Amino acid sequence: MAANPDPDPACDVAHGTREPERTDRVLVAVFASPVAGYLLRYGADLGFRTVLVDPDPRRADDAGARTTMPELDATTDVVVTDHHRDELGEMLRDALAHPARWIGVLGNPRHPGPHVAALTALGVAQQDIARVHRPVGLNIGSRTPPEIAIATLAGLLADRNHRPGGFEFPVAGAG
Repeated sequence: MAANPDPDPACDVAHGTREPERTDRVLVAVFASPVAGYLLRYGADLGFRTVLVDPDPRRADDAGARTTMPELDATTDVVVTDHHRDELGEMLRDALAHPARWIGVLGNPRHPGPHVAALTALGVAQQDIARVHRPVGLNIGSRTPPEIAIATLAGLLADRNHRPGGFEFPVAGAG
């Protein structure tokens, strides 16, 4: 087999002949939930440093989570994994107080996002509320916690890499 004249580092990583580039990526899952467990497990495999936050001390203790939002910066993606929790607004407000790269809330896009009313009631500015993504992830019809985690992480990776997600790929030699 002839040597590849134009080696692709991504191929080398995929074939295990090169280590993946390490980044300072951080994934914060808010609220201990089944989806959060898969997000953190799969996120670690993708090179994220993972953090679980749950403001309920009992739940946090049971899950090994922090009770307060850590310092967030432009390397941090935040995913709120339960839009039914009473603390939704406070947790999002705390995340929005930082320059996180991306903040999103899981939820069915056919239903209004409860985060808007919760943040409005807390006096959060509309331009900050607009930073919150909902729905999150790629539209693959996910229903189970592992599927939701995969769709969410795929969406984060597509967004981080400035890609539309899905099966749109540039054609070799095209413009």
